[in-house]
Amino acid sequence: MAEGPIDLIRLVGGGNSVVLRITGRETRRGARVPDVLTGEFVVDTPFISGTLNAWVFSADLSEWQQCLDALDAGEPAVTWREAGRGPALSIERDEAEERLCVTVRDDVSTLTTVTVTVPFADSWFDDAYDRLEQVWKTWPPTEDQ
Repeated sequence: MAEGPIDLIRLVGGGNSVVLRITGRETRRGARVPDVLTGEFVVDTPFISGTLNAWVFSADLSEWQQCLDALDAGEPAVTWREAGRGPALSIERDEAEERLCVTVRDDVSTLTTVTVTVPFADSWFDDAYDRLEQVWKTWPPTEDQ
């Protein structure tokens, strides 16, 4: 088990980064209200830096795996949490330039969108799947999730 936060999503390089850091679990009250993971998007470039708090549900983790699978299979673009609650993350592959265009869009609270470009190598997938597995192991879904 990991101690402290885990970077579920980590897209870094060329002086730019987009990270979704899972910081813990929040137990919620009420019948049929599942626990939720707490986290934050961290965007850092020489031009702009910022953070945005986010809840991550068990279904979001499953959807992130589907996005990884699609990108790994050659899909040129995916959007994670597009119809969900909270910030969405889009990744578009630019294979000619060996980079990813990563967009964090918050249509709920800040009404802000930021796009960052980071270098891309196929080795990123192994790391991304390992990060997802680490989150599942550290904070497994509760019975009601």
